[in-house]
Amino acid sequence: MKRFHGNPILKPIPEHPWESRLVFNAAAISMDKNIHILYRAMGNDGVSRLGYARTSDGFQIDERLPLPIFEPTLEMERNGCEDPRLTLIDDELFMTYTALGERDHWQLYQISLTSIEADDFLDKNWSWNDRVLPFRGIRNKDAVVFPRKIDNKYVMLHRFDPDICVAYSDELKRWYDIRSVIGPRHKSWDSWKVGAAGTPIELNEGWLCIYHGVSYEKVYSLGVVMLDKDDPEKVLSRSEKPILKPTEDYERYGKVPNVVFSCGNVKVDGEVLIYYGGADSVLCVAAYELNELIPRK
Repeated sequence: MKRFHGNPILKPIPEHPWESRLVFNAAAISMDKNIHILYRAMGNDGVSRLGYARTSDGFQIDERLPLPIFEPTLEMERNGCEDPRLTLIDDELFMTYTALGERDHWQLYQISLTSIEADDFLDKNWSWNDRVLPFRGIRNKDAVVFPRKIDNKYVMLHRFDPDICVAYSDELKRWYDIRSVIGPRHKSWDSWKVGAAGTPIELNEGWLCIYHGVSYEKVYSLGVVMLDKDDPEKVLSRSEKPILKPTEDYERYGKVPNVVFSCGNVKVDGEVLIYYGGADSVLCVAAYELNELIPRK
């Protein structure tokens, strides 16, 4: 594993009110010979919005837009749109994110799902489609859609605390057959709760899924699990040790200390680039040889 020597790759910009304080958890997708990054940002108002950046080599930022490309518009998300994940299916780009709102004066975070045509995305025509709540009124986070159907069904990983769960859909609106896939492990780096990271990567061996685990000491680290290609409820292998844990100052000190949290990963030839938030304050990237990420039984 190699942390990029230029980390963090994105920091807050004080002159931009919407991203003046925090820039962190980001989706990432490879399209049109570039890696496109949608990152979560916060300013003085404490509301999360999504910004856009682009890199051709995966590390150095070539473009960063001055205004958010996605922000709260509905009551269900009036306190923020958080932690996006991106999945390309055919010519449509699907984005899951956490909609942060309130109900009866208490915080309600829910999974939300929207989409945009791939051509519109590349043209920076931010014409997002309807925003849909797959599990309305239920606290849920860390959702990501698989990049193809399995057994003619769309598949989503998500989290009902403290487990990573799976759900299925015929049309990306109604989801059913919710089952737990993996949960916390006692006396381990992922002993408190777990959650999906970026889009699952399809390999000959199965679905390679990066996930975050939280210890009882509230340290957020990253691990990897391999799921069966035809049955995503079947766990083939799971890393015993984290593949990334907070050790650098930009991972240990910030708004939330001791956090590495990923929403996006991209396979580039024989490497996987993992984009992650450091201490809920900045955005970073680390590169892995694909073979070292495949957990052994």
